[in-house]
Amino acid sequence: MTSETFASLVQSYLNERYDESPSWASMLGLTTYDERSEDLSAEAFARREAQVVEWSRRFRALNDGLASEEQIDRDAILSSLRGRELLQPHLEWRRQPNTYLNPSLQGVFVLFLHRLRPERDLAAAARARLEAATTHVEHGRRNLDFSLVPRIYCDRAIGQAKAAARYARELVPAEIKDAATREMVVAAGGNAAKAYEDFAAFLEANQTRCAGNYAIGEPLYTALLREKELLPYDARELRDRGREQHDLLSSEANRIAREVDGSGDWVAACARLNRQHASTPEAMKAEYEEWTERARSFLKDTGLVTLPRGESCTVEPSPHFQRPIQAVASYNAPPAFSDSFHGHFFVPYPPDGTPAEEVQKRLEGNCSAGIPTTAVHEAYPGHHWHLITAKQNPSPIRRTHFTSYFAEGWGLYAERVMREQGFFTEPRYLLFQYEATLFRAARIVVDTSLHMGEMTFDEAVDFMVKNGNLTPPNAKAEVGRYCSWPTQASSYLTGMLEIIDIRTRWLAKRGAADRAALRAFHDAIASTGSLPTALAERAIAA
Repeated sequence: MTSETFASLVQSYLNERYDESPSWASMLGLTTYDERSEDLSAEAFARREAQVVEWSRRFRALNDGLASEEQIDRDAILSSLRGRELLQPHLEWRRQPNTYLNPSLQGVFVLFLHRLRPERDLAAAARARLEAATTHVEHGRRNLDFSLVPRIYCDRAIGQAKAAARYARELVPAEIKDAATREMVVAAGGNAAKAYEDFAAFLEANQTRCAGNYAIGEPLYTALLREKELLPYDARELRDRGREQHDLLSSEANRIAREVDGSGDWVAACARLNRQHASTPEAMKAEYEEWTERARSFLKDTGLVTLPRGESCTVEPSPHFQRPIQAVASYNAPPAFSDSFHGHFFVPYPPDGTPAEEVQKRLEGNCSAGIPTTAVHEAYPGHHWHLITAKQNPSPIRRTHFTSYFAEGWGLYAERVMREQGFFTEPRYLLFQYEATLFRAARIVVDTSLHMGEMTFDEAVDFMVKNGNLTPPNAKAEVGRYCSWPTQASSYLTGMLEIIDIRTRWLAKRGAADRAALRAFHDAIASTGSLPTALAERAIAA
């Protein structure tokens, strides 16, 4: 096969993906898809399942004549397709109510987040996608099988649907400055809000019928690790690795705790430091802004990475419709196929109507000593720097295909390398970097144990409170996420350890480990995108 033929096949594959997922295409900066929405009918899910099987067959048939970079792209496509293939029997479209909320919500949100088109065009696209919300939730009514729906999935979707109603009715129109243009979306927003409210009521009416099991089981978990993530271990080996890392990290964190308050108990020291936090979400956001800029300045001073010209990262409140289901910070990258290098770092605001006492509990989860680590993870040199570096790769596969085992592994690696290079100058900041890594070790234990059926939801919440330094409300939100997104919670520490191993081998071959060598490694591996770590190592070797 010639390079030209392979490139054509890849483009055909991507074009089909864009057609099936227009909101994803918009997120990538492909504005021609902005007026379109996903087809969430049962027939469409069956069609996409058949497409996965067919594309897997076509790409597996490519064995000869590919250049090394093309082989890596092919293997990245196959790993992604294999993950989708493995999950097909799980029937997520019949089990997960959020399936019928996320496309319309994210599809509208990305339009105004990046503003790649004139306001009137954005309003027209938003109206089209808001109008599609009614069809989406109607398909949800038809497709969901409550004998398969886990109760936690239903509860999370109810909260999101209620928040989505306010987003569609009030917040989307408020994005538009021109009054006449705003009217284009007011009616559509109202209709979408009504659809979301009706869907929430529908889910509430069927809560008692929810009888599904969120656990995917040990064989599927292991298959996803080995065949999608290309990792060499199974679910039990990963769980044991999480326990081992938690024990090792606890010993070092206890040593630092003696410096912080003399206790020698990292859990107790963190609990005391948790109480030192901003008094309001707005003040918390200001602390995040300050530390994000400090981390960026540290990179400029040390030269640990190459900062692309024109990059910026703003710190913003989390989107309203995500607040009921997400209690941690997050990041949204600039579109892969745009000229923008402006990223958005979202800090976790509480949902509307959260009681004052719980707001304070949520702020404890974003205490002043922990904010420096999160700023590093989400922005510099974490997700923001990684993803604006990756978007410069000429391969469309490297720009579009994503695994959290590299991306989240990189975020935690960013914390690790900033610790190694002296960014965390006070023991309390250093303690919380260890706490963040311990949290990810606890996630591995909980995620594997939940999905192997060895831990209940309540046991998982209790474990995260005791071993992950989470408040009960944040722990409940976290565990709900693990139930809904199997294997993702294990990706952070697992990916970080893989990147450390790759770094060790890369630097050893070059016989250097100074900052110049580190910068060369960081620039090289981040530019490969978010490939499975085994493919990333092949890419930097190539």
